[in-house]
Amino acid sequence: MAKRIDVSGLSAFYGTHKAIDDISMTVEPRSVTAFIGPSGCGKSTFLRTLNRMHEVTPGGRVEGKVMLDDENLYGSNVDPVAVRRTVGMVFQRPNPFPTMSIFDNVAAGLRLNGKYKKSALNDIVERSLKGANLWNEVKDRLNKPGSGLSGGQQQRLCIARAIAVEPDVLLMDEPCSALDPISTLAIEDLIGELKERFTIVIVTHNMQQAARVSDRTAFFNLAAVGQPGKLIELDDTERIFSNPSVQATEDYISGRFG
Repeated sequence: MAKRIDVSGLSAFYGTHKAIDDISMTVEPRSVTAFIGPSGCGKSTFLRTLNRMHEVTPGGRVEGKVMLDDENLYGSNVDPVAVRRTVGMVFQRPNPFPTMSIFDNVAAGLRLNGKYKKSALNDIVERSLKGANLWNEVKDRLNKPGSGLSGGQQQRLCIARAIAVEPDVLLMDEPCSALDPISTLAIEDLIGELKERFTIVIVTHNMQQAARVSDRTAFFNLAAVGQPGKLIELDDTERIFSNPSVQATEDYISGRFG
């Protein structure tokens, strides 16, 4: 079931360096929220705080609060591994497990989380591949290596793997940046379908993509080189791209910097 994310006063660090500063925002359930902004402004770092992947980085730590409905993901009794099951991640470059078949790639997370009867596993894998709009392309070669698929198919395989464990939230870190235009369109169409079931947050450098796929857009920026990234503005995507309330947002969108 899709859930709402409420972030308050969140800062993230790499050792003594503060990467993002005092971010507060809400991500609505069953919606797509896009993060835009120049390189190095902390978009991906912030995304990784939403499923506690930031702290996997050496020296990575977080101050502040991330609530998933009524649960604080940084609470003292919360298991980070359980958080990453609840808040799934799709990375910039497709990363199917190279030695695994297409079937086993999708089933990997399920097998880690518990024992399933073969019939149940078959059903979930088929449903997940259908959910990622990949089933018709691979149903006759499920035992072939996932690494043998095209780039766009591999990314959809990774999305199938992420949704197979039924997360509440799906994070996507520039999921189309390594793909050709046709594959990009397929992923964008898929995002539109997946938001019926999941809360989706996407980082993208492609502003046209943000405008096409998202309901709300958050603009991040740096005050100066070496300074932490900040959330400058968050609003409905249509308003961000037509009538932003902050001059820096308009300057970035119109190409004056970035």
